Amino acid sequence: MAGAAAGPTASDGTLLPDRSLPTFERDVERMFASIADRYDAFNHLATFGQDLLWRPRALWELERFHRGPVVRVLDVGCGTGGLARLLAQRYPRAEVVASDFSRTMVRTAQRRTSPRRGRGTIDFAAAHIGHLPFRAGAFDVAANAFVARNLVDLGASFRELRRVLRPGGSLLTLEVSEPPSPLVGRVFHAHFDHAVPLIGRAFGREGPYSYLPRSLRSLPPRERLLGMLREADFERVDARPMSFGIVTAYLAGASSPPDGRG
Repeated sequence: MAGAAAGPTASDGTLLPDRSLPTFERDVERMFASIADRYDAFNHLATFGQDLLWRPRALWELERFHRGPVVRVLDVGCGTGGLARLLAQRYPRAEVVASDFSRTMVRTAQRRTSPRRGRGTIDFAAAHIGHLPFRAGAFDVAANAFVARNLVDLGASFRELRRVLRPGGSLLTLEVSEPPSPLVGRVFHAHFDHAVPLIGRAFGREGPYSYLPRSLRSLPPRERLLGMLREADFERVDARPMSFGIVTAYLAGASSPPDGRG
């Protein structure tokens, strides 16, 4: 892989995705494809099961924030499909589209998603968040969970998500964040920066799980991220911290057409 040798490496010698390289997104896709089958089990263990609570809580916050009917929902960066399935349960009469730039993740999500009573339909698509293959204003709600840290241009991604939302639509971005308490922050980083890669080693693939703590360094602080949402033409934004602030649900409302367009 040309140029990759200059990138960071895990302690086991695995090359990690480097956002300064033009191959970054392809390397991230390859990395997630290599751990797709074990990704959920790893997350449950690494977060002590808290990840099973964060998504439902974030959707509860979304439901309180959103105004109006929900007919079509987009899950961007669906991974193994956990958030998409919860969205289909929360909005059983809506059409949910689950997309990911990793075709391996899309296939994994499809395999793990079976028709179920009381849940809306879920369609799957391989799509990149930077250029979504959907018309402007196609969705009432767009959501993503733990995707933002893998994006090269977060501002452009927010603008693209704004484009596919109708006026009155809502965006949910769920992401790991810096705890406001210094004490909680020290405990958080001790676990995330050091324990998580060791857990990855137990899963037989330390490299990809060493990337996860590194990826957090690319995320802006809460207030800056809220500012980026405003710059992307979202007019109503809010941040709802969870678990002492180690995770935040960012909510944004599309109150009018972007740039005055209908």
